[in-house]
Amino acid sequence: MLALLAAFVVACLLFLSKPCARDMRLFLASLLQQLALSLLGFLAGLRLLGGVAAAPETMPLMPSFKRKRAAAMVGNAEEVAAAAGGEPSVLLDLPELAIDCILERLPPAELRSMAAVCRSMRERCRSDHLWERHMSEKWGRVLGRAARDEWRAHLASASRSSAAGSVSGGGGKRRRWLAALSCVCPVVSWMRPRADSGKSSGPVLDDSTMSWYLSMESGKFWFPAQVYNREHGHVGFMMSCYDAELSYDYHSDTFRARYPPHGRRTVVLEDGVQWDRVRAPPVDTLAHDLHASDCLHELRPGDHIEIQWRRNKEFPYGWWYGVVGHLESCDGNEHFCQCHLSDTVVLEFNQYTPGSRWRQALVNRKDHREEGNEGDGFYGGIRKLHSKNDISKWRQLWPTDILE
Repeated sequence: MLALLAAFVVACLLFLSKPCARDMRLFLASLLQQLALSLLGFLAGLRLLGGVAAAPETMPLMPSFKRKRAAAMVGNAEEVAAAAGGEPSVLLDLPELAIDCILERLPPAELRSMAAVCRSMRERCRSDHLWERHMSEKWGRVLGRAARDEWRAHLASASRSSAAGSVSGGGGKRRRWLAALSCVCPVVSWMRPRADSGKSSGPVLDDSTMSWYLSMESGKFWFPAQVYNREHGHVGFMMSCYDAELSYDYHSDTFRARYPPHGRRTVVLEDGVQWDRVRAPPVDTLAHDLHASDCLHELRPGDHIEIQWRRNKEFPYGWWYGVVGHLESCDGNEHFCQCHLSDTVVLEFNQYTPGSRWRQALVNRKDHREEGNEGDGFYGGIRKLHSKNDISKWRQLWPTDILE
């Protein structure tokens, strides 16, 4: 070790006294490498002999301000107990049920911080039963079956990308150096390789509910949902609900919507979509597929409905709000009304002015398929609204002025 250090000093003096030849540069590089390896071996030997204390089991996984706050929660409890003359209490010494009760009352941010206190708390705080409630409370009203399927596909894609990166060997050399250094200095184990771009890869992706929650909150995961009155309430989409891909913006507590291209239109982006304009798709029908109507036989005047409509065959369907009206031959008296016995169903869209071509549509109760033309658009499947909340939502979106 000392001989290598002396040789390094002599080489440096030669380097300063003579022109730097190519052989001298190669010699210096080789000497530096040998010196570094010898130093690592020397320090590792000291650690094995007890010269460097081994890292305790409760060492934090990665230092951060949030984790210090969570660790302080445990430390403060010990100080209070010591001041009272008792033994310092340790959170992990509490009964299992008591620990679970404490963790169940923590908000997501604090639960995530507690997961970084130690390895034991990490396993507890990542438990699905703790995060399912948070997931339901915050994201339940905007996530449907399609979003869950998209999340599974997202995980599978990330897994394939990770496997491809491992095969290509990218970052492997750095990981080996970090593993060697961690044997000497435990602090190095906190360092994690970043992506090739140099940016953080974000939350660790796995099939846990915590991972899904954090991916949603970070805005890195785009999920399928539906948006009322798309494109900031454009008059051409008033009282409708269209499929879109959304990502969450944590800073503004809103969403960014990405509408699929159709016809000559490219992808349309909309920022600042409020929570009250987003819903989970009520049915599994895709935007370009005709919904199978299973409620036509029970429709009566006054029923609230949503019907698929699109401008032409290239456009995706949107769901438009309407009500079932009376036939022209009916005077509207509920005691004598026979409209529910007719094969023709009248659909009224009262947000449009009387006389407008969008005000009314007729569909066949027994043999309803997509009906319409290039001028008036095409009407597709119908779903009856049973929930008072769904009906109330449409009434909240009612335009202040009658549409033409």
